[in-house]
Amino acid sequence: MNIILFGPPGAGKGTQAKKLQDEYSIPHLSTGDIFRAAIKNKTPLGVKVKSILDSGELVPDQTVVDLVADELSNDKYQDGYILDGFPRTVVQAKAFDVFLDKNNDNLDAFISLSVPEDELVKRILSRGEGRSDDTVEKIKTRLKVYRKETQPVIEHYKKQDKVQEIDGTGSIDEIFDRIKAALQ
Repeated sequence: MNIILFGPPGAGKGTQAKKLQDEYSIPHLSTGDIFRAAIKNKTPLGVKVKSILDSGELVPDQTVVDLVADELSNDKYQDGYILDGFPRTVVQAKAFDVFLDKNNDNLDAFISLSVPEDELVKRILSRGEGRSDDTVEKIKTRLKVYRKETQPVIEHYKKQDKVQEIDGTGSIDEIFDRIKAALQ
């Protein structure tokens, strides 16, 4: 099963992806985790990505697409995966469609988590990751960038009849139950 877990920063994608990974025994691929590891290890990609993220902007499409395509070539993703944080733009979504076609594969589900903005800000501030962009102003910038650049991805997948909108409020288990029901 190939799943995209989608939503704004703070929607709970990482939390729910880990639960899906455990439930369905398919690996979770988070572009955020890959970027954070690169930043922590001060790799050339990490240094580049850190300066972009520090300004509240998105990493360039081609960099992200190349990163994901490279990672998905790993055998562990052969029987499915959960993508979290990708695709973030329509350009990335179209590139991913090409990648799927080229690899004779398809997307089984696009799960979109909906959470009100005030709740997102509260969640991000309370998660304590210590990111340099976890201030109210930077969070609001990230959410504005999300609405402008990322939200159109939903329309791309609606045209393919893949989108399942999920209420991302409530307990972690309540949200997870809604996602499992959508995947049936």
